Amino acid sequence: MKKVVLSQTIHPDGMAALAEAPVHLVALQSDRPTSRETLAANMADCDILISMPGDCIDRALIEAAPKLKLIAQHAVGYDNIDTDAAAERGIVVTNTPGAVTEATAEMTFALMLAVARRIGEGETLLRNGLFFGWHPMQLLGIDLFGATLGIVGYGRIGRAVAQRAEAFGMKVVYHGRDNGMPLDALLGRSDIVSLHCPLNRETHHLMNRTRLAQMKQGALLINTARGPIIDESALVEALEQNHLGGVGLDVFEREPKVHPGLLNFRNVVATPHQGTSTWGTRKRMASRVMDNVSAFLAGKKPPNQVV
Repeated sequence: MKKVVLSQTIHPDGMAALAEAPVHLVALQSDRPTSRETLAANMADCDILISMPGDCIDRALIEAAPKLKLIAQHAVGYDNIDTDAAAERGIVVTNTPGAVTEATAEMTFALMLAVARRIGEGETLLRNGLFFGWHPMQLLGIDLFGATLGIVGYGRIGRAVAQRAEAFGMKVVYHGRDNGMPLDALLGRSDIVSLHCPLNRETHHLMNRTRLAQMKQGALLINTARGPIIDESALVEALEQNHLGGVGLDVFEREPKVHPGLLNFRNVVATPHQGTSTWGTRKRMASRVMDNVSAFLAGKKPPNQVV
């Protein structure tokens, strides 16, 4: 019987499916990412690992698991996995595409609206007893209607964001890997820039000091993709210089740590990587994971194999 290590508890439907599967399940239940030491100890003789974005599955960890044959990532992104090391060992890697699209697009707009309409500042004012009645110049924000939204990364999530933007009466421009306008042109034209590209060698610190400076004065920056796409030190500098009108972040460069400078600005809305945190999305993610695991156990190619 194959040993399956689950690095964190998933949706109850997924847990039930794993319990019924013909495997020896080791569920490392935790409300935070499993420590490297615990993961390594349990992976030493495992056949299948169900991993989370917070697990650093690097070469050393892979080489220390000689029986490992499948890494089923419980996410669409898999930048936390050393896919080169996995490929060299013939280890299959899968993800959960499509399951997170709508929730991430919704979270993008939640952040966009929160920053543009200064929701966080307004709630803080009210909770601190400083709301004295309507005032014509209180907490003025910016309109989404008529604004130009620049989408960086035009895959499933980028296109879902574009659909919502059109419903808001926004003008949409985009930069994709093989299509759309050049990134420099998009940055100079957009009132709001939203990041939806995967994290890889090319996109690490894509938004660096130079590119942040190319954004329009007072523009907003939203990131629900991966934290290291933005150089957070450069972002803090841009905020200190009042170059940006506001920032909405659901992901961070050194998660779970957040650059302390970011929390000093009232026009920064930061959430704890909750873009896919809905019951429906987690259920779909668990279902995709089980589809991949079940196919692998049956000797078939998993439907969402990326390596």
